[in-house]
Amino acid sequence: MAANDHVIGIDLGTTNSVVATVLDGEVHVMPDEAGARLQASMVAFLEDGSVVVGNGARQEAVVDPINTIYSAKRLIGRHYTSTEVKTALQQFPFKVVKGKNQVPLIEVRGERYGLPEISGMTLRRMKDIAERYLGQPVGQAVVTVPANFNDTQRQMTKLAGHLAGLDVLRVINEPTAAALAYGYGRDIDARIAVYDFGGGTFDITILQVRGNVFEVVSTAGDTFLGGDDFDNRLARYMLLGFKQQHGFGLEHDPLAFSRLKQVAEKLKCELSVKDRAIVNVRELALNADGKPCDLRFQVDRQSVDERCQDIVQRSFLVCDEALRGARMKAEDVDGVVLVGGTTRMPLVRQMVAEYFRREPLTDLNPDEVVAIGAAIQGASLVSDPFEKGAPAQPLLLDVTPMSLGVQTVSGYFDVLIPRNASIPCEQTRVFTTTVDDQTTVRLQIYQGESKVAADNTKLGEIELYGLRAAPRGEVEIEVTFEIDADGMVVVTARDRETGIEQATRINVSAGYSPDEVEAMIERGI
Repeated sequence: MAANDHVIGIDLGTTNSVVATVLDGEVHVMPDEAGARLQASMVAFLEDGSVVVGNGARQEAVVDPINTIYSAKRLIGRHYTSTEVKTALQQFPFKVVKGKNQVPLIEVRGERYGLPEISGMTLRRMKDIAERYLGQPVGQAVVTVPANFNDTQRQMTKLAGHLAGLDVLRVINEPTAAALAYGYGRDIDARIAVYDFGGGTFDITILQVRGNVFEVVSTAGDTFLGGDDFDNRLARYMLLGFKQQHGFGLEHDPLAFSRLKQVAEKLKCELSVKDRAIVNVRELALNADGKPCDLRFQVDRQSVDERCQDIVQRSFLVCDEALRGARMKAEDVDGVVLVGGTTRMPLVRQMVAEYFRREPLTDLNPDEVVAIGAAIQGASLVSDPFEKGAPAQPLLLDVTPMSLGVQTVSGYFDVLIPRNASIPCEQTRVFTTTVDDQTTVRLQIYQGESKVAADNTKLGEIELYGLRAAPRGEVEIEVTFEIDADGMVVVTARDRETGIEQATRINVSAGYSPDEVEAMIERGI
């Protein structure tokens, strides 16, 4: 590989991020200067104007939660008015405000930041770790996203990479990357279910793996279900314990809740290896007399499991959906690969084994497997990085997670490309003018499964303009909708009569104007 040909694979996670690359035919997960291979997806804005990104921001989340941003991935590419953002507003101690075009913005220390800027800071940190490890500049990356991310969320992730100074060669789905890490070089022929339970998102993907061909059969996901939900549940459990001990509640104390959320994450990890744990949080709050109050109590794994079973159960509703799409039953799967830190919980592993009626495969590190797959894919995009005698380069055949379509005059959703269609793919539809001398046609683009367009996720509008003036119905415009290898929507149009390529303008919903993007670049991260 030439000096600057290194392509890094980045698993941009809700809770943690990982970076890997292929060197001399072997995948290396790259540690930071302290030897940590897992990096917190956190950004802390300090009082002196400096910014701390990664593991260094963890402590700031405890002492200054209002100015420390985490779980940005849960908000990226969403509308401010969406249910997910409304839920997040109740859980996050930091401030989320509404920007132009219904875009959620993070307000911190008097400045407003777009979600791609926050994610871009994490990607920049991963880029810096890679450059330190490799001893040379890095400019290209493959970045992973949840399989169920829509077009807007993928575009915002790619923008985050651009802001971090990276040329994102490909955006690939996390479960597909995990299957690649698991199956590459094993020469297997099997139907694999990738059960990906991360910090903020859940995905299930069914793949047919044949040698070096990885074909996704179906995928389903919930982009607002993850380890965060366990942490929030445990934090509320501790709030209840505090109220019982001291007689007053802390529901509206963001600092206390943030501290408990950090404790909850550690408690969750401790109870994954032990049957019981002791919680001891000193000076959590002051009582009416101004005296500090501690939180002390013992908690066992069984009681936590009972309180959290419903969270895991939600994941199986998504599994049912993916299996229906693959026309399979749970027992038809040959193997189950676990991905994401949440799958370390014994409760999750036990319930997964019961659902699929087989023990899941646990020989790969669930925190690193996605980055490893991204690194393998990245290396194969620029050259043949593998030694002689190594397996052939992998071929990924992925699918689109949601149907793509347009809104009809009556408000219904007209599907152009159905969910689980192999990508890249395209579909062409003819549209005509509806009034005399009409020179523009506007199409509303949606992704989702509801028959009513408004119930789906609006991606934006496509405007065909500069049409020739003619009687209604006479001008026919052939519009081609394409979903590319990154899972992103591309639209082209042409006048059927003249064959002239028609001008199109896509206004991304919940997106940023060119001026706003330019301002982000100028501000720098």
